[in-house]
Order: sequence, then C-alpha cells, then structure tokens
Amino acid sequence: MAIWDTLKRELDKAGQVAQGALDEGKLRLELHRAKQRADEAAASLGFAVYRAKAAGGELEGERYASLAANIMTAEAEIARVEREIETVKTSRAAAS
Repeated sequence: MAIWDTLKRELDKAGQVAQGALDEGKLRLELHRAKQRADEAAASLGFAVYRAKAAGGELEGERYASLAANIMTAEAEIARVEREIETVKTSRAAAS
C-alpha cells in the first residue's frame, strides 16, 4: 500500500500547487483592479486641479484632501495585494 500513500501525497502536493496558482491569479486580478482605482483617483485629482485653475482659482483644501486620500487608499491596497502575492508565491515555491 506504500504506492497508494505515495500517490496520495503527490496528488495532495499537486492540488496545493494548483490552489496556490489559482490564489495568485485571483490576487493578480485584484491588483489590476486596485491599480485601476489608483489611476482613476489620480485622474480625478488632476481634472479637479485643471478645472480649478481653468476657472482662475485653486483647488479647495478639503477637495484636495479627499481626492488625495482616495489615491493613498488605492496605493495602500496595491501594497497589501502585492505582499499577499509574494506570500502566495513563496508558499507555492515551498510546496513544489
């Protein structure tokens, strides 16, 4: 029965590697979406500054703070997801 135990171990190992690849794929999609949110937030800030300057004024401090906070939130999300991807990659490398 040793062959069945070996086969089971190898199948479990392959399953873990496949699950790690799926997890990494999901995280990469999440990372892409977070980067899109950061880009949208930066564009919103840029447009707001442009519109304020075009109108001959300055962007209000509260508006700037709100838009900048959106960028910081998105960047924090990007950093978090990148750390998770590295963790999954490390786990997957250890499993293989």
